[in-house]
Amino acid sequence: MKKVLTVALCVLLAASLFVSCGKKGSDKAASAKGSDKAASANENIRVALLTDATGIDDKSFNAAAWRGILAFYNDNGAGKGTLYTNITTQSADDYLPNLKNAAAQGYDLIITTGFTWAEASAAFAKDYPNQKIIIVDVGFLPQYDNFIQYEYEEQQGSYLVGVAAAMQAKNDGIENPSFGFIGGVPGATITKFEMGYIQGILSVFPNASIRDYYANNWGAPELAKTQAKNWYDSGVYCIFSAAGGTGGGTIDQAKEYRKAGKNVWAIGVDSDQYEDGIYAEGKSAVLTSMLKVVENSTIDALTKVKNGTWKGGVVAQNMTNGGVGYATTNAELCDAAKAAVEQAKADILSGKVVVLKTAKEVLEKYPHIGRLNAIDD
Repeated sequence: MKKVLTVALCVLLAASLFVSCGKKGSDKAASAKGSDKAASANENIRVALLTDATGIDDKSFNAAAWRGILAFYNDNGAGKGTLYTNITTQSADDYLPNLKNAAAQGYDLIITTGFTWAEASAAFAKDYPNQKIIIVDVGFLPQYDNFIQYEYEEQQGSYLVGVAAAMQAKNDGIENPSFGFIGGVPGATITKFEMGYIQGILSVFPNASIRDYYANNWGAPELAKTQAKNWYDSGVYCIFSAAGGTGGGTIDQAKEYRKAGKNVWAIGVDSDQYEDGIYAEGKSAVLTSMLKVVENSTIDALTKVKNGTWKGGVVAQNMTNGGVGYATTNAELCDAAKAAVEQAKADILSGKVVVLKTAKEVLEKYPHIGRLNAIDD
């Protein structure tokens, strides 16, 4: 009997130890699991970026939006196809169908880029009130609880590159420099780029000659290249392009001519396009770039989804919050230009300089500019 009791006690003791150790192990596992979950909270969020035909390799606007997504997940691209994806849409007729398809796939957030998506995005937001969606670069659409519009004040950043180009010309001793602007599809957003650029130039050369051209296309670099060649051949010193993939043609032509010894420049847009302009070691045809930090918008929207702080409406991106700026990568951008740009930034931030954003306002203030191809609608 004593032997039986002894065996029973041993069994009970072993069981007690097993349960105790098992509980401790479970607690550690749960703690580790909770830690992993906290460290990888982003893994629960799924997002789709919808772009126009130029896609995320446009080295400009769409590329910047995509960089923001990659920065949010910080996984070196491992989540592409599962957590996040990009959808390139070849035709405006496919915008709304692609939005609906993305919604059907259960993404927590859908991102559209550029004003060409405006009509489809607003219609979609209205019809799908439970689907969170943002549009980057638009702030004039109807407002819904599920819809955030990130509006950039491109005219401010464009003013800075206009000052830089004009001061570079002045530093080069050019008395009556000419400048060019190449746009993609005309509209209010691209007009802000052009108007800011013009005002920056005129702050240095009040009587400067300024020309503009619109390719009516976001993905036709050959059109910009041909126009750039014509302008450079006629004496234009610097060309700023806000035209998506089309603008690459301007940079290509500037590269060819600078390599041949001609003193001409291109200005990049949205992202720092210095590397796109490299034509020799340490030499780039891109003097500076107007920076529109689109990454801020995609990161901000994803963070709002993650933190549960989502609120529909318009979010301004400007010089105050670092939404726009200019690049100083090119060592050939002269000190006088950089000093003038920094002063211009200070003047804008203080309110001393107010950069106009419509063609109507600019032409009323500077009627001597003459006819422009920009439109405000």
